Amino acid sequence: MNRTLRYGGRTLALTATALGVIATAVPAAAEEQPTEEQIMADCASGEGKCSFNSPKVGQAYLGEPRQVSELLFNCTDSPAAQSMSWADTVGSSHSVGGSVTVGGGIEGIITASVTATYNYTWQSSHTETSSFTVNVKPGEVGWISRAQVMRRISGTWQTHYDDPKWGHYYWFVPDVVTGPAPNGTDGKHSAVVVKSRKMTAEEKKLCSTGDTQDRVFTRS
Repeated sequence: MNRTLRYGGRTLALTATALGVIATAVPAAAEEQPTEEQIMADCASGEGKCSFNSPKVGQAYLGEPRQVSELLFNCTDSPAAQSMSWADTVGSSHSVGGSVTVGGGIEGIITASVTATYNYTWQSSHTETSSFTVNVKPGEVGWISRAQVMRRISGTWQTHYDDPKWGHYYWFVPDVVTGPAPNGTDGKHSAVVVKSRKMTAEEKKLCSTGDTQDRVFTRS
């Protein structure tokens, strides 16, 4: 009977020591509570044996449009058109650690977890290149803009240490990963559009001096 109680007490003590959760609601001394960034650094380096548990893939959505080409200044007196090449690389980020490095340890863990759960190939980065004809009115500036189909994946990082670190064998960190999704996911499609605006007074001065370099349409 005594032996059974001792083993049970030891098990309870181990359980209390083993688990740690990063949460502001849990009071702890500063030296006992690591930051999310410290936990993620251990996941990336391999010091902590990490997994990305219970991933939940959200609905695809169209990201914010952004400029993907050089600016074209129409310094002529008539409408002008010019073919422009553009390139766009969209990476991934997560809420507790900034960008997800391509080829890094965290990328591989997320990929393995999402593939195993959904049979969905998660991409940490996506690049597209093409060309488009830009039409610009006199006195205006034109450029190419693109919006990428994106997806959010929520889950919880679990890290295991061979020896207790910050007082625990395990730490858990909730996270949300945002990254590019294949075109057509959930009926969403990436958008490439030509945009333009009136030149500013300062840009008009550049037209007269030629300081806009290769971005100026040939003057009439």
